[in-house]
Amino acid sequence: MWSHLVRIFNEHPSSVNESYFQHLMAAGRFSLRLFFAAIVCLVHAVLPFAFVKTGSQQIQALHDSMLKNRQANASSHTPDSETQVNSFNFEI
Repeated sequence: MWSHLVRIFNEHPSSVNESYFQHLMAAGRFSLRLFFAAIVCLVHAVLPFAFVKTGSQQIQALHDSMLKNRQANASSHTPDSETQVNSFNFEI
C-alpha cells in the first residue's frame, strides 16, 4: 500500500526529471501565473479596453516556459526516455 502511494506520487515528477518537491514548486509557480492570467482575462471580459493583449501574452509566456523546462529536462534524461514536446500558437 505505502509503496503504491509513493509510486503514484513520484511517477509523473520522475517522468519530467524532477523530485516530488521540485515538481510541487514548479507546478505551484505555474498555477499562480495561470491564476494571474485568468484574473486578467476576467477583467478584460468586463472591461474590453483593459489588458487587451496581457492574457494572451501571459499564456504564451507560460507555454514557452513549459517548453523550455521540458526541453531542458529531456536533455538530462537517459537516451531511452522520451519526452514529447508540442508547440502551438494562439491568441485570446
